[in-house]
Amino acid sequence: MPAALPITVVGIGADGWAGLAGSAQETVLAADVVIGAPRHLDLLPAVDGQQRHSWPSPLRAGLPALVEELAGRRIVALASGDPLLSGVGSTLIALLGTDHVTVVPAVSSVALARARLGWPAESAAVIRAGDVHAVLRELVPGRRVLVLSADATTPAQLAALLVECGYGPSRMTVLGDLGGEAESRLEFTAETFTGDMPRLNIVALELAGPPGSGRGWVPGLPDQAYDHDGQLTKRDLRASALARLSPAPGQLLWDVGAGAGSVGIEWMRAHPSCRAIAVEVNQTRAQRISDNSRNLGVPALRVVCGAAPQVLAELPAPDAVFVGGGLSRPGVLDACLTRLRPGGRLVAHAVTLETEALLVAAYRAHGGELTRIHVEHAAPLGSFTGWTPGRAVTQWALTT
Repeated sequence: MPAALPITVVGIGADGWAGLAGSAQETVLAADVVIGAPRHLDLLPAVDGQQRHSWPSPLRAGLPALVEELAGRRIVALASGDPLLSGVGSTLIALLGTDHVTVVPAVSSVALARARLGWPAESAAVIRAGDVHAVLRELVPGRRVLVLSADATTPAQLAALLVECGYGPSRMTVLGDLGGEAESRLEFTAETFTGDMPRLNIVALELAGPPGSGRGWVPGLPDQAYDHDGQLTKRDLRASALARLSPAPGQLLWDVGAGAGSVGIEWMRAHPSCRAIAVEVNQTRAQRISDNSRNLGVPALRVVCGAAPQVLAELPAPDAVFVGGGLSRPGVLDACLTRLRPGGRLVAHAVTLETEALLVAAYRAHGGELTRIHVEHAAPLGSFTGWTPGRAVTQWALTT
């Protein structure tokens, strides 16, 4: 593959060839091969002897073979706007490394949208709408969000979702073909949404909903935020576990015996780049985890339906592990400890004497922090109010 390198990725806007800087035009004209989407390739002037290829589909699976096929030639890849803003430039760097990919960016659609709206960069979140449910993580009255649409159907999907969640008054501005001759601007609220949308668009949201309707990013969402069958790490225990798991940008969590998926979901809500894999042997619960993750704004959570420790061998090594179920299965705790990255964190909960004994033994062998947590809630007691205790939970936390 290295013989096919380097590759120069050139960003091109809706204004096409005329919008490229002179040096970028020279780079494209000098290439032996240009790769891009058909709509980008159609923007270029004809060049004698220059080969032009559309991106393979699926992209990631087809790229290595295409790059090898073009070995030894000067290659330019075309991308929309800034190739590193959820673009193909990121994919090529992940495949080939930064030493072999040069990026020549154009003005991104996000920068153009902010300029049209007068929104400072720090005032709005940016979401790529592979699944519009990702906007639900940002669902707070007064929040500004820019959504990079997948296609012309994205605005309608967003409007329907916002109305469903009680955010019908939210203002939507659909900016189409930014920077091009066909640039357009359509404004409405989610509840008054109507009309055909341009295929290339970015949606600006100014969220408006009932006071107090937002859900924060600090661990410990109300238990009623989750659909569950009782297999749920309860609010206070969840907050305690996540405080010790310490979510950090870009890191990966295994949620083993995930139940309703609450720990993995709140790990991912802590930061947009946090990743999580929920491992659950029960198919009904596995589907419930997927539904909960979408409804709480982290649809990218990966759900693996299978039994630990067997399925753990196939997963990428984690930065943190939570064992909320399946602790009594032989080998589960050892497998989690073995795969944990250096500096990783593990938290396990036990509610039975048998699983508590496992955690006591692990504490003696590895150290860490062993805690018993008792939670009581006030509830009616006849004509008075008394404390209703939950089951005591033993928590073992370890940092490697």
